Amino acid sequence: MTRRSLWIFAVTLAGLLVAQISSRAATTNTAPVKSAILESNVAYLRVSHVEKNLADEIRAAQSALAVSNKIAGTILDLRFAGGDDVEAAKAAADLFAAKKLPLAILVNGGTRGEAVALAAMLHEAHDGLIFGGATQAIKFTGGPLQPDIVVAAGPEDERAFMENPYAAPAPDETNSPAATNNLLPFVDYTSEADLVRAKTKDGDGDENLPPPRKAGPQTPFIRDPVLARAVDLIKGLAIIRVPRS
Repeated sequence: MTRRSLWIFAVTLAGLLVAQISSRAATTNTAPVKSAILESNVAYLRVSHVEKNLADEIRAAQSALAVSNKIAGTILDLRFAGGDDVEAAKAAADLFAAKKLPLAILVNGGTRGEAVALAAMLHEAHDGLIFGGATQAIKFTGGPLQPDIVVAAGPEDERAFMENPYAAPAPDETNSPAATNNLLPFVDYTSEADLVRAKTKDGDGDENLPPPRKAGPQTPFIRDPVLARAVDLIKGLAIIRVPRS
């Protein structure tokens, strides 16, 4: 083999090794569980795939969230989730049973495989309440899992909300005032002091009025309708469960 042939072989081999390492890194960096705290005390866990070590991933996420937050309950988001590991689904269900906290489960038409089985186990054995839309068919039964509380949402909107539940949906021309009769009532947020001040400016009223009220920053709110309903449930149960002094 000539020197040039050896050089070409070495470059090709190096390229293959880099491609394999990049592929492994991309696979490793795809977290099966994403977590966050909503409304200061609601744990949000989003599962993309029911696979081996799912229970360990959930346990680690729960522990990390509980370090600086008092958890009132958990939302398990299984929308668009799949998987075929039966034992992983059972282990995850047992983990939630041990926590004994309020649990809401989010599903939709993209929930399939062992993700449906996990939702069914949590619903039947551990009193988890299911929100969203009907799932794909459950194995061995042929029928979908139906939610306890149906919340309609299109798949594209749900995918967008799952990336950012606080983001405003894309404008829909069919919902413009010119295209619908379902007009929202006009709400006037002008305070009484502002009304009197307006009259004073025109020379009719009291001069000794407080300074104009400054508008404070708007608090972001969850626009994902499925997630918002689940958060309301968890926070409501937290209020009920507060021990009386």
